[in-house]
Amino acid sequence: MKVLDKNVPVVATSDVVVVGGGSAGVSAAVSAARNGCSVTLVERYHHLGGMASGGMVLVLDDMVNGQEITVSGIVSEFIERMEKEGMAVTPPPEDRKTSDEMYRKWVRWGVHDFHQAKKPQPIVYATAFDPDSWKRTSLDLIRENNVNLRLHSWFSETIVEDGLAKGVICQTKLGPQAIMGDVVIDTTGDLDVACSAGADFMQGQYIVTTVFRLANVDTEEATRFEYEEPETFAKINREARRIIGGAWEQWWLKTPIPGVVWCNCPHMPGYDGITVDDLVAAEYEGRERMMGLYDYVREHMPGFEKAKMLGAAEQVGVRTTRMLKGEYVVTKDDIVNRRYFADTVCRGRDYYTPYRALIPIGIDQLIVAGRHYSAEPEAQKRSREIPPCMAQGEAAGVAAALALQGDQMIRAVDYREVQRKMRAQGADPGDVPSANATETEGFAQSA
Repeated sequence: MKVLDKNVPVVATSDVVVVGGGSAGVSAAVSAARNGCSVTLVERYHHLGGMASGGMVLVLDDMVNGQEITVSGIVSEFIERMEKEGMAVTPPPEDRKTSDEMYRKWVRWGVHDFHQAKKPQPIVYATAFDPDSWKRTSLDLIRENNVNLRLHSWFSETIVEDGLAKGVICQTKLGPQAIMGDVVIDTTGDLDVACSAGADFMQGQYIVTTVFRLANVDTEEATRFEYEEPETFAKINREARRIIGGAWEQWWLKTPIPGVVWCNCPHMPGYDGITVDDLVAAEYEGRERMMGLYDYVREHMPGFEKAKMLGAAEQVGVRTTRMLKGEYVVTKDDIVNRRYFADTVCRGRDYYTPYRALIPIGIDQLIVAGRHYSAEPEAQKRSREIPPCMAQGEAAGVAAALALQGDQMIRAVDYREVQRKMRAQGADPGDVPSANATETEGFAQSA
């Protein structure tokens, strides 16, 4: 079989095609499959997980409103599976509080509420994890749910007929190949599929990051030095952060592997995350900065004397590129003021994502999920963390199944049915707003 008007072989046909095997994409594929759909998942790299694995983000956060857990579902499965193999660390409930003792115990795991400026910051429900464990868990879930996985397939073009998304064309070692489906889910992170289909979008830009890990670090000695020699530590730490450029206050964090630390740096502004020249330049600059830090801390930082460079992330950390202009555009004010929407189908820390923000205008049978959802750049900066993106993917998978089962367009799916199914499968759709949510039209009828 060939795609109409194109000499491109059709290599797979399924109910749902998910493009992008990052965290949102895996969630979408698993969710759609569990709701009765045949699913094909397309990914350009040799692994799944996106920024959580190839980008080595390594901390799952943005899952709590105060101490209330607000993001659950498939992300919770990931955490439980990784914890069972000793590759994820989450503070137990009794440690999730504000105190100097708990802060010192947990801050180097990155599981504190960094949104609060006052020290000590509260320890919250968050998880530090190993990137290869994330890859394994992703593959396991995809295989267990009989998803047709197509790695090494680089998205090239969306197939659109009469305003309906019908599938995609990918470039492979064997040339272009087509994957057809009744619903297409764009989880590329950069809005590749929707953009190719002609959807309207906004362009944003933020820092890019080259994350890396060091091995053979004495984390106990490093922590002792920080707290017992604060003045000397502050001087060395300040220089380390200058060398690396704009990193978190805690530029190194513990990982589940003893002696291996994660370095969230350098932070590099001014690069376009979809421009080849900029991405190449970022790789060069990132390597130069991380090696500068490596040399400096080995010489000056207690605990790092015998450190070895374990390696940089496989993917440069890209936070913001293209964002959908959908049926609703989430604003900074929506996020900051915790605005609740009647058609909320997933949530993050203390913010709510309406179903309309996943739906493009003018193209049917296409839905998006992930950091490229319909939001202003300043709103996206505050709502793009991995767990809420996974919640979006889970909601998109549910919506795709409902559209197919009801023989309707995906934009016509009843959001209340998405909410009901999300809750039934253990996810929080945000249909019950927290006490600090801001009222909007439709609040009363849904509360």
